[in-house]
Order: sequence, then structure tokens, then C-alpha cells
Amino acid sequence: MRHGDTALIRGTALQGYPELVAELGTDPDTLLAAAAIPRAAVGDHDALLSFRAVVQAIESAAQTTGTVDFGRRLALRQDIEILGPLAAAARTAPTTGEAFRALHRYLAVYSPAITASLDQPAGQSLVRFEYRIVIDRLPPHRQVIELALGVALRMTRLIAGQTYTPVSVHLPHDPMSPLREYRQYFGCPVYFAEPFSGFLVRPEDLTRPLASDAAVRTVVETYLDTLTPPPDGTTAGPVRTLIRKLLPTGTLDRDLIATHLAIHPRTLQRRLTEEGTTYAALVDDIRRDEAEHYLRDTNIPLSQLATLLGYSEQSALTHACHRWFGTTATHHRHTLRVNIATPTKPDNQSTSTGMSDHSELD
Repeated sequence: MRHGDTALIRGTALQGYPELVAELGTDPDTLLAAAAIPRAAVGDHDALLSFRAVVQAIESAAQTTGTVDFGRRLALRQDIEILGPLAAAARTAPTTGEAFRALHRYLAVYSPAITASLDQPAGQSLVRFEYRIVIDRLPPHRQVIELALGVALRMTRLIAGQTYTPVSVHLPHDPMSPLREYRQYFGCPVYFAEPFSGFLVRPEDLTRPLASDAAVRTVVETYLDTLTPPPDGTTAGPVRTLIRKLLPTGTLDRDLIATHLAIHPRTLQRRLTEEGTTYAALVDDIRRDEAEHYLRDTNIPLSQLATLLGYSEQSALTHACHRWFGTTATHHRHTLRVNIATPTKPDNQSTSTGMSDHSELD
């Protein structure tokens, strides 16, 4: 699903924001006003805010206060209750896995701009919990991602127990603070410049029984069903989602996507044409988005970037960058970072690596 500037999120997304910003020596009202966010809406579940405005408020707070771990700090002031009635659906689930699935099913009630999913890739022994923002052309938002995963960890511990830790945490950008701080914060290995944001968990972690209440859960889910926005009804939406997931594998065959959607390849092509796009255009658009993210937020080698974008040769990435940005990947990386505050250099930092070799940076 593709969402534009109208994508919204509940006011509880900024719960604790004014207090944290004030403690860091900055006036929160000034930052909120700059993002066109009413102070009264902060922390109010019934208030709906522009997702882009919330990103601006959080990222500007980190930059203005010089706090490279602002998102992680803010997460410590939030818990599952920011989700409103969705929290009740998770709390009354029979198992931890069902609690996660309730979050996936109803997360659009909190914000249609984000998704959360559980998936066990074929041949893998661990389950992937993935958090994804589904807005294209979003400005730098590393703090927002770390806030989301920090909150997700707190929610998981509330459901599964305070001592719970995932197998590993995966972030799509380079570290912004000393690596030991990430390890201490999440309580497990942390990997950077990854192709997804989220956790890896053990399958048995999802079968933990909870103190469920079937009657209450039924009432809550019935209510949430009335609030959940319907799918956008397009073909391009699910196609974009599948392309993003398959991009690092290099398997971007249109027929495979059609098979996933249980439609004929010609039907897929016709529907996309009716929506004013093509399969090739969607692939190119997503590759451009991902290239911009990796060039801006990570230092991964261009050869690795080419692989993450599904190219078999680095030369294909070179040609694409000239077409997209009118310059080389290296020069565009430099340009993107000119106006971004330089984060504290992590201690003992080495080259970021993807999940293929699982080399943790610490």
C-alpha cells in the first residue's frame, strides 16, 4: 500500500515527547509548532497527526538537542497503551504469537502508514518480526525507526515477560551511538545496514501461553474491525510490498509476483496499466527509494548495495544512479549527507554487513 502526505498516526506516537525535549534543554512547543502539531494532540489517542509531521518533530528534536539516541530514549516513555484498544486485543490473546498477529491485523487503526508482520522464511530456523513504514520519499527517519523498535521491544516484554529478549535486532542504517549502547539497550546482538527493520525470534517464543480472555477479546476485535481501514483496493499496493521483500533476493520475476497474488501475469499487467503504472516502473521506483536510503543512512560498499537492490552487476547500479540522480552513487551519497547532522562516531566501528554472514558490530 502506498500512502502519501495524508498518512496519519495517533497522537500517542508522541507520548512523553514534550517532557523528554524539555529535559534535554529545548522548548518542545517550538519544535511542535514548526511541525504544525498542536500541543494538545500530543499523547491523545483520539487525535490524528500527519505521519510526516511526527517524523519531522522527532528527527528535529534529535538534531536540535544533539541527542543521537533520542528515539530510543523516547521509547522508554511509551508502552503498549499508546495503541489504545489494539493493546487490549494483544493482551487478551491466547499466545504470544496470536498477540503479534493481532498487532499485524489491526495496526492500521493506530496508523495506516506502518505495518508489522511475522514471517519464517523458507529454510530459516528463526521467525522474522518486521516493522515497515509504507510511505515513499520519506525524509531521513532513523530516530523514528529506533523509536518503533524500542517500543516494540517494550510491548513484547509486557506480553512475554520482562526478561524476554529477541535473538537479534536488525536496523536498516548505520549505528548512531556507541555499539555497546545498542547491545545494552536491546539485550541482544544488533546488526546494522540490514534489508529490514525488526527482530529475529525463536518459533517457540510465539507459543507461550498468555492469560487470555476470549470473551473480552471477541468484543475488542469486533470493535477494531469497525475501525480498521479497508485495503486501498489497488493491485500496485501489494505488488510494491512483494517487490520490497524480494528485492535483496534478486528474484523479481513478474510471473513470480503474479503467482504470489494468485492472478495470471497478463491480468497483473492489465491491472497495473489501468492504475497508470507498469511492473517495471514499480521495480525501478522502489530501487530508487532503497538506493536513496542506503546511500544516506549507511556506509555499505556499492557492491553490496547493488546486491541489495537486486542487481547482478555493480555496473547496473552505476547506470541507474546516473539516471535517477544525474550523478554517481558516491557523489549522491555525499550530497545527501551535507545537511544531516553528523552522529557520534561509534566505538570500534567496522564495516556494516547484512544478514548473509550475521557479523554483529560490537
